[in-house]
Amino acid sequence: MPTDRERFWEHASFAFVGHAAAKGFPATSYREARKLGKKVFPVDPSVAQIEGDATYPDLKALPEPVEAAVLEVPKDETAKWVGLAADAGIDDVWIHMNRDTPEALRLARDRGVNVHTGTCAVMYLVSGFNVHTIHGFINKAIGKY
Repeated sequence: MPTDRERFWEHASFAFVGHAAAKGFPATSYREARKLGKKVFPVDPSVAQIEGDATYPDLKALPEPVEAAVLEVPKDETAKWVGLAADAGIDDVWIHMNRDTPEALRLARDRGVNVHTGTCAVMYLVSGFNVHTIHGFINKAIGKY
């Protein structure tokens, strides 16, 4: 039976939210989800393109609704983006490892947003022998997958 984190990736469409100018963008998870045939939209108000795709400045600018969002923004922006996801009707959000805050988690709970946090999203997307699959194997072994 799949875990809650594995079920997150069963969605068909995702917004990947980052702030490349300040603290990276979830490029690897964006790329891997696209390889799996997921509909993906890069949201980054700081750059015009990610992986050759035009970015959107916010979730309201997306051309269609999405089912889930991956947030890899600076910690001081996480709560804001959780609220924006809830406003956009997105009720399943992955907050990249070490980017969650008590405020963001409280806001998610108050707004009915299912949050995945505490681990790297990429280990659920990649296959083959690499650092992410090793991370996934270790997490499975210790019961944190």
